[in-house]
Amino acid sequence: MLVIVCPGQGSQVPGFLAPWLELPGFSTRLRWLSAVAGTDLVAHGTTSDAETIRDTAVAQPLIVASGLAVLGELTGAGGALPAALTSGHSVGEITAAAAAGVLTPEQAVVLVRERGRAMAAASAATPTGMSAVLGGDAEEVAEVLARHGLTAANANGGGQVVAAGTLEALQALAGDPPAKARVVPLQVAGAFHTEHMAPAVEVLAGYAAALEPQPARTPVVSNTDGAVLTDGPEVLRRIVAQVSRPVRWDLCTERFAELGVTALLELAPAGTLVNLAKRQLKGVEVLALKAPEDLDRARALVAEHGGTGAPSPDVTAAGAL
Repeated sequence: MLVIVCPGQGSQVPGFLAPWLELPGFSTRLRWLSAVAGTDLVAHGTTSDAETIRDTAVAQPLIVASGLAVLGELTGAGGALPAALTSGHSVGEITAAAAAGVLTPEQAVVLVRERGRAMAAASAATPTGMSAVLGGDAEEVAEVLARHGLTAANANGGGQVVAAGTLEALQALAGDPPAKARVVPLQVAGAFHTEHMAPAVEVLAGYAAALEPQPARTPVVSNTDGAVLTDGPEVLRRIVAQVSRPVRWDLCTERFAELGVTALLELAPAGTLVNLAKRQLKGVEVLALKAPEDLDRARALVAEHGGTGAPSPDVTAAGAL
């Protein structure tokens, strides 16, 4: 059983799309999505520097559009997703929803365009950020974050938690970390997936109300709680709500194991989720689809593991949370 996963913000690096633009038609697809996004994704994926693509309003559409364009190289135009499951980390859940057919690529890029703008505006209201907390006892980590007034915005599993909150609180955490834990500041512009993003949820909900999401052709594993979803409105509702709620990638990984996933393929900009899977999904074959030279291996992975054993959904109606 194959799961195709889609990375979140922070996975982008300067120039990561340069080799893909050598493929016939790739530039044309990306320029179309650039027009929808209202920004030059070709330039941002090839020549823009790290500071430019760190900007939330740039990073989010870049990540989603890149994932969808790379997926098109694997499936062909309009091809069915060759997997039993799909899932996305944070903004990657929009990529996953489009890959599953809940949203069109254009709808996904419009939604992520407005998500990025709204989250950038919310981030500008108060100086906030995020830091990875690596290692330490889970209970002690939770206690230390609470003491500093921080939120566990991402629970990634494998002893990795991402703390989010004000820059002052994050500085205090760096000076007073949990025992046997390392604190690493992340290159993001705000405290995503916390109450600081509440204004962005309201904005995004207004845009989502105009969409007509379709049933998922491939079940989506929600990063809210690991639920397996096929109901389009429920998938969309969770995408909106998770802007100010923690990402539980640990529960997604547990669900993959529970369902018997045998292979995991990460779309570009790939690497982050594959590295987590290597630590948490022992025996599962993994592949980061980083460059065109990985396509043959990806197709072989699909041929061996893809498109079989799709599970029954946990949630079939909106409003389940």
